[in-house]
Amino acid sequence: MSFNTFGHLFRVTTFGESHGVAIGCVVDGCPPRIPLEAAEIQRDLDRRRPGQSRFTTQRREPDTVRILSGVFTDERTGGQVTTGTPIALLIDNVDQRSKDYGEIRDSYRPGHADYTYDVKYGVRDYRGGGRQSARETAARVAAGAIARKIVPGMTVRGALVQIGPHRIDRANWDWDHVAQSPFFSPDPKSDAILEAYLDEVRKAGSSVGAVVEVVAEGVPAGLGAPVYGKLDGELAGALMSINAVKGVEIGDGFAVAALTGEENADEIRMGNDGRPLFRSNHAGGILGGISTGQPVVARFAVKPTSSILTPRSSIDRYGAEIEVSTKGRHDPCVGIRAVPIGEAMVACVLADHYLRHRGQVGEPSPWPFARTE
Repeated sequence: MSFNTFGHLFRVTTFGESHGVAIGCVVDGCPPRIPLEAAEIQRDLDRRRPGQSRFTTQRREPDTVRILSGVFTDERTGGQVTTGTPIALLIDNVDQRSKDYGEIRDSYRPGHADYTYDVKYGVRDYRGGGRQSARETAARVAAGAIARKIVPGMTVRGALVQIGPHRIDRANWDWDHVAQSPFFSPDPKSDAILEAYLDEVRKAGSSVGAVVEVVAEGVPAGLGAPVYGKLDGELAGALMSINAVKGVEIGDGFAVAALTGEENADEIRMGNDGRPLFRSNHAGGILGGISTGQPVVARFAVKPTSSILTPRSSIDRYGAEIEVSTKGRHDPCVGIRAVPIGEAMVACVLADHYLRHRGQVGEPSPWPFARTE
């Protein structure tokens, strides 16, 4: 199986299966002398970790990360720093229950990639989905924790803005509440509504979808390229690579189809700091595939979890028509834990583009430019 690596200069390769011994990743291209401790990576992994509420899978994985290579204790500071060599990260699987999948080993679950994996490779690890499982995304979150340290002054934050038909009220947006909410919601008033709704979904043995928004602030202007290296194009590709994601939009996204040219174009004036001041951000911080210096804003839609108790019509790998009901431990809304995953993918893409930009352009030209007579 190819295509387990993404990025150009900041490159991430993930490995492992849902019910294998371990999962992990190798991060290549990280600059040297960046302070990095396992505890910093662990903070992000703990946000994604399963079993933290009744609204996520009850699989109990501590997701403890170990750094196997690529760091060294700086004797001058006593702290651990990157060496510029590949950073290998390992996360043990400790709570697999493969017997839960024995009854469906030959079945193709509707909405899952069982059929497509089988028809492509001729073999499929049915235990928890194997390589196709969202378990793999823990390795991406670990890599994203490193990527966050690459771009000076950059912060990447995500929030869940919709579950099923319930959208948050943007007038109540509070970033501080995201860490307190079991849904990563920025709207304090939404928690009770989402809790009651998901309890009904969970008790029915069903699932629902969600929309996640990721905002990157402190992104310098100039990242990206105008044709085949568009920043928004690579962000979209990275977010679409997350399990269960079925749609991505940048800035106002599909809503721009309803706007006029006057409404959509982000007007510019000079700010008091001598830098461009955009009066709006319909573009999501990217114009012509290149960052503007505004916050980069991306949203992605996550489909309902396909593993549900309700019997569904399907076939097995031998062509027989069957009914499939999936037992085991599953998220009623996989979009909840997708928030830190989306953050990680955005951080990785921005780190990669920052290093590519620095390698091609070097130090940015002073702006505004001086007039020549």
